[in-house]
Amino acid sequence: LADLDASINLMPLSVWNKLSLPELSPMCMTLELADRLISRPVEVAEDIFFKVGTFHFPADFVVVDFDADPRVPLILRRSFCKTGRALIDVFGGELTLRVGKEAITFNLDQTSRY
Repeated sequence: LADLDASINLMPLSVWNKLSLPELSPMCMTLELADRLISRPVEVAEDIFFKVGTFHFPADFVVVDFDADPRVPLILRRSFCKTGRALIDVFGGELTLRVGKEAITFNLDQTSRY
């Protein structure tokens, strides 16, 4: 999920536990989620490279212990969209990420496939 209003990238703890990634860094922060629930992040994952299609992007993720929608394992902030030079076609339901002259387009109605 690309949230243009988000100021942080979020990753559920359940997703983090499935990955073989470096240690988390401690942090002190309180989050108010979209459903108005208050959540305290577990820790932060810094300088993580993750793969989207054929591209690899760097990002920091705040790891939060909440029940994640399996169709939306990550919430990506505006700076990620800028890094990936994202083009979002809301009417057409497509998200295109570009690196150099290469591009990959996702049909947002079929995101559970990716």
